[in-house]
Amino acid sequence: MRDLVLLPGFMCDQDLWTDMVLDLQRLGTLHYGNVYEDSTLEGMARRVLDSSPERFVLVGFSMGGFVARVLCLMAPERVSGVAFVASSARGYSEEETEQRKKGYGPLGRPPRATSGAPGLHPGRDKDPVLIARLRGMQQRLGREVQARQAALVRRDGYADLERIACPSLVVACRQDRLRSMAESERMAQCLQHSSFTVIEDCGHMAPLERPHELAAVLGHWIVSRDL
Repeated sequence: MRDLVLLPGFMCDQDLWTDMVLDLQRLGTLHYGNVYEDSTLEGMARRVLDSSPERFVLVGFSMGGFVARVLCLMAPERVSGVAFVASSARGYSEEETEQRKKGYGPLGRPPRATSGAPGLHPGRDKDPVLIARLRGMQQRLGREVQARQAALVRRDGYADLERIACPSLVVACRQDRLRSMAESERMAQCLQHSSFTVIEDCGHMAPLERPHELAAVLGHWIVSRDL
């Protein structure tokens, strides 16, 4: 049975994957990458490698995709395939980094049910259940993790993607207001052996909004590529 290593997004903990667990466990053993104790992508990648099986399929959501890119180049012999979900390789400007440091969580400050969360589909951005889960992850992780993750230097990595030789999957979300379709398409174009899929009727937070559809996309890719 294969191993899957899951890397969450900015200020997301293990609950990000809760609704996908039963589907993903049919594909292999799940491992949750620790991206909470380091303030560099390289540090996060090394920590994930230290606690991961010898060989695995890597799934990076949003910020986790930035970590996944670094990890694939750090230890290519250990990654049988990599999936980038609602992610990017675009570099962040100093202004964007400073804005992130002032915020709190992947959607700005902790979302309130009355204000909406721009990371969700426009038709679900005030959903009280989804808002509560987002707020819960942010509160559990706290300000120290937020400070470390917000301080990440994210340089342009599209050229790095060209050096990733293992099978890859890029998953975009049609109504994603945090990652543009152009960013996702460019990732797929830069990767050597890539597949590209769009999840419809979905905002940025695909594991929460469309967990079964996302799991099905990952499962089809993993099985079809015999990873």
